[in-house]
Amino acid sequence: MLPPYIKSVAIIPPTKLRMEYKDGQVRVFDMEPLLGKGIFRELRNPSLFASARPYLNSVAWANGADVDPEWLYEDSVPE
Repeated sequence: MLPPYIKSVAIIPPTKLRMEYKDGQVRVFDMEPLLGKGIFRELRNPSLFASARPYLNSVAWANGADVDPEWLYEDSVPE
């Protein structure tokens, strides 16, 4: 089952995402473990990291990186 859609994303410096879902949930996901891998390395740049936006059922950045929506939801914690 897919998680609810993400309505908005805010950055909690230096590496966390605060996601508000359309069903009213607010969850926080720490990107730190991903920032040493592949395309996510580019997100170490704070201005690029700040380009996070809701995209389909996930979060995407200006460099084309995105995270699996189920992983985002399951590995995030309620705020």
